[in-house]
Amino acid sequence: MSADGRSLARTPKPGWRELSNRTARRPTVIVFTREPVPGSTKTRLAGRLGASNAASLADAFTRDALEKVHGLRLPLVIAASASGCLRDNRYFGLLARRFDASLIDQGLGNLGTRMVRVLAPFALDGVLLIGTDTPSLPNSALRRAVALIRHNHVVLGPTLDGGYFLVGINGVVPDIFRGIRWGGARVLQQTIERLVSFGIRPALAPTWYDVDRWSDLILLAEHLGRLGQRGGVRCPATARVLARLGLLQV
Repeated sequence: MSADGRSLARTPKPGWRELSNRTARRPTVIVFTREPVPGSTKTRLAGRLGASNAASLADAFTRDALEKVHGLRLPLVIAASASGCLRDNRYFGLLARRFDASLIDQGLGNLGTRMVRVLAPFALDGVLLIGTDTPSLPNSALRRAVALIRHNHVVLGPTLDGGYFLVGINGVVPDIFRGIRWGGARVLQQTIERLVSFGIRPALAPTWYDVDRWSDLILLAEHLGRLGQRGGVRCPATARVLARLGLLQV
């Protein structure tokens, strides 16, 4: 493996289409998250919320994502970025037991390197990786992604800011994350262009919004408020934190 881990991603070679055409009957779902340590998580929101409240919100995002994925009744993996040794991490140990999940370490490197590292062991049997920044994502969007990965080599879940909240692989992992400018407005477009260069046309799950900035958080609070008026709560842990912060009427 190279120093940056890129050799984990295999460029398509003769025969890869046969691998990618397999049907993933029970894909694994990976929740890709980090330990909510005050001062090192949700830093774009910490300036308005304070470091401790931003960490509480990150914890709620993770718990809501795990609750939704657990409801799919598919193999569940937590890909964790922990503050210390993952094996001894109490926070992730409790989550793994609560949601009957396996734990793996994201390891070092940029976002693409870390995603490939955790996707690769599961890809030949079908795998979906989801982040935690879309707390209001409906269950129907997750179920659609599961349906798509059963018959497609690659699935992406677009976000309104030009990125994606979900990556699915069924077969060989293409070298699709090299050269991506993470955090920019063209992440989705760059990834699709790289896939097309390999002859792969990704299937797209429903588009959703993620929550990184203050304006996103206000949108989330308004959205949850309207859902609450109709009797629906998609992310109860997040709603409780927003209510405590005075951003959501319950």
